[in-house]
Amino acid sequence: MSPIIAPSLLAADFLHLDKDIDFVNRSEADWLHIDVMDGVFVPNLSFGFPVLESIKEQVKKPLDVHLMIVEPEKFIGRLKECGAYIVNVHYEACTHLHRIIHEIKNHGMRAAVTLNPHTPVSLLNDIIGDMDMVLLMSVNPGFGGQSFIPGTIEKIRNLKELIEKKNSKALIQVDGGVNLTNAQTLLTAGADALVLGNAIFRAGNPAEVIRKLKQM
Repeated sequence: MSPIIAPSLLAADFLHLDKDIDFVNRSEADWLHIDVMDGVFVPNLSFGFPVLESIKEQVKKPLDVHLMIVEPEKFIGRLKECGAYIVNVHYEACTHLHRIIHEIKNHGMRAAVTLNPHTPVSLLNDIIGDMDMVLLMSVNPGFGGQSFIPGTIEKIRNLKELIEKKNSKALIQVDGGVNLTNAQTLLTAGADALVLGNAIFRAGNPAEVIRKLKQM
């Protein structure tokens, strides 16, 4: 099965989002990855609901929404209204993770949990069966264009072992410093979905980059 490819809107041209969204719609990409940052959980601000609401009618790909915010539970209903397909919440931001996962599912969306680079996969031992996906951050979250953290490869393998041990159906997604050079290594280690920002939107031929990734 070919990998799930999710271009990150954070790397798009903010002055011409319609153009870049149209490109994603026409490409072989599977999802559109959207990073929502609050300047509290991560040291940066990105776009919020006004942008999501304005693009939801134009985007033809499923919306993969990554919440880098405190108290994500406050916005689950609003994300459903914005057409989110899958919602990523950070383990580090959720006191009642089990409750939030099921709240996302009760709203008809898929539930994913994100782990920062320092957070071990073993912390998901008791809840891995409830989620649809785990997103492993391979950079420290908050900014695009960072270098890939090599230790993520072993972390993917550990997570894959946990998923198989618990008979979970959770997918493994990787985000941060992913490109054509390291993508195959990540997939071989067990990743199912890859988020790419600059590697796609700053490429000379973005459609060809996605095509090559889909063929891995």
